[in-house]
Amino acid sequence: MSTEPITPTLLRGWALPSPSGSKYGRGQVLVVGGARATPGAVLLAGLAALRVGAGRLSLAVASSVAGTLAVAVPEAGVRGLPEDDGGDVRGTGLGVIASDLERADAVLVGPGLGEPEGARALLTGLAARMPETTPVLLDAFALGVLPGLGEVREALHGRLVLTPNLAEAARLLEVEEIDDDDVQDAVAELAERYGAVVSCRGLVSDGDWMWEATTGHSGLGTSGSGDVLAGAMAGLIARGAGAAQAAVWGTHLHASAGDSLTASVGKVGFLARELLDELPRLLHELSA
Repeated sequence: MSTEPITPTLLRGWALPSPSGSKYGRGQVLVVGGARATPGAVLLAGLAALRVGAGRLSLAVASSVAGTLAVAVPEAGVRGLPEDDGGDVRGTGLGVIASDLERADAVLVGPGLGEPEGARALLTGLAARMPETTPVLLDAFALGVLPGLGEVREALHGRLVLTPNLAEAARLLEVEEIDDDDVQDAVAELAERYGAVVSCRGLVSDGDWMWEATTGHSGLGTSGSGDVLAGAMAGLIARGAGAAQAAVWGTHLHASAGDSLTASVGKVGFLARELLDELPRLLHELSA
């Protein structure tokens, strides 16, 4: 499979839908995850979705931190989900987000989840409740449990976006590890096996096409950076982009945001939260 570089010229020729109308018209995003110890992952993903133009945001996290998150993100509606004694989301009580699932233009599952059993129950419950055409993005623990959930995979086939790191990609392919020389083949295989658009290590594939980022560096390897990437993709899908388009644009915006921070902070040491403020400016420059 040939690889096309992701450049500003490519993106300007593949323009995003223009955001217009009310917050509902600009797209609604639901982010589900957030154990008691890690609600910040959901915060980062949700704010990234808003920063790329989504109009309405809902967050669902462990109930013990829902109130705190609602104060930290006053732009969002926040729901509390049942949790176990350790503060991990159990995957039960999903009726509380039934209306959010019904309205969402994109659902992102995984940021901040803390253990596999709850992640499995959560994915199973969500797949059974959401409309059959809603795009679903999976990140973090939601990726790790997917290989063992045959019914969920079948239900979500054709509308998935996966954002694995190399370790998560290996688990999805059920191999011990992926060598650097084999990443492109692994991304293509993931896209075909799961009926998904896959973004991994700067590569994006929808199973038919492959794109490669031309920017970005190791400074992006910092806590929360992947949450920003996944949230940006969810926001772009919610405002009307196709899954492959959102993944290509989101991958470029995320990498370019890291490059922008290099000039003011350095090659390493910038924080994932700082990527958020770069996204609207970069999006505006590419859309002008």
